[in-house]
Amino acid sequence: MLDNTPVVLTEDFTFSAGEAELSARLYMPVSAPDVAVVVHAATGVPRDYYQHFARWLVEEQGMACLTYDYRDFGHSLRGRLRDSQATMADWALINMPAARAEMRRRFPAAQQWSIGHSVGGMLGPIQPDIEQIDRMICVCSGLVTVSDHPWPYRALATMFWYAHPPLLVKALGYLPGKALGFGSDLPARVYWQWRKWCTAELSYVPDIGKSLPDALWAASETPVDLFTMDDDQVVPPNAVWRLADLYGPKARRHQLSPKDFGLAEVGHIGAFARRNAAIWPRLIA
Repeated sequence: MLDNTPVVLTEDFTFSAGEAELSARLYMPVSAPDVAVVVHAATGVPRDYYQHFARWLVEEQGMACLTYDYRDFGHSLRGRLRDSQATMADWALINMPAARAEMRRRFPAAQQWSIGHSVGGMLGPIQPDIEQIDRMICVCSGLVTVSDHPWPYRALATMFWYAHPPLLVKALGYLPGKALGFGSDLPARVYWQWRKWCTAELSYVPDIGKSLPDALWAASETPVDLFTMDDDQVVPPNAVWRLADLYGPKARRHQLSPKDFGLAEVGHIGAFARRNAAIWPRLIA
């Protein structure tokens, strides 16, 4: 029997993002794609987590897909983590646009899509290359604060921001996420900025026009879709809708229920897990 599954070509490489070199993996079809996708990962989630989704985009949709790790995280870590000067704003304002620029260089005739997971879409309204994006898709991205979380998850989040984790970051010079059960170690300045925004009532909004660029998305014609999951305790729907307001009145809002796709749960991270592939066509529809 012949295997008619489309061939998925892969290439591992690095690309420049400011003063950093980021580690990337490109998934692509044999023929030139009509759509080039960059997947911007959630905080602490390595690029390889998205490999099954990336392969699906190639095999089922004929798209090319770039996955990569942010500065001083995962395969992009250079040197000692405690020496890192990377911030969450660096990831959003330098790394993400650089990844899109790499895809424009490689596929100049293709539509350029950004798919942001959590932090991957959270700072989209203030990014510098809005007019060069053909479509933005935000999955579980929102302006979340501690009071948004349902109990008992709110207790865990409060501990993460106010109990022993910040003490350990001060002592070690980085977040020991693996030891804490968070999953990944992160640069200290990423943690502190993340903490500041997740414990503030308006997240990063008060920094716009000051330490962060102006939010210009609402004045653009770039379409954006925001997806939230019924069972997301990390970034619940109300936090997603606050981000939708920042994207502007034309932002499209979608609230999905796992049971509608025959799934037991999706949550915050699970949208890109292979076990939840039933949801993928809806994300790019």
